[in-house]
Amino acid sequence: MQWTSALAIYFLFWNLSIFLVLPFGVRTSDEAGEAKVPGQADSAPHRFDFWRMALRATIVATVLFGLYYLNYVNGWIGVDALDLFSNAG
Repeated sequence: MQWTSALAIYFLFWNLSIFLVLPFGVRTSDEAGEAKVPGQADSAPHRFDFWRMALRATIVATVLFGLYYLNYVNGWIGVDALDLFSNAG
């Protein structure tokens, strides 16, 4: 695998991971004991920390990409194992 392909795949894993970690660790204004801004949704986060979410997404993406790359090198799960519509079997 070329390094540019690996980087592109890692970027895709990172984008998936940011959406996976987004709901974790978020507190609403009610949970934080702060007053809401007029017009604010009840479920809106009190304080959004992008860098904390980016760090969490980076950790998750690195683990997922590591598993993907190990599978790519060792061939644990091949394309034939994912064929759900074949008539064989």
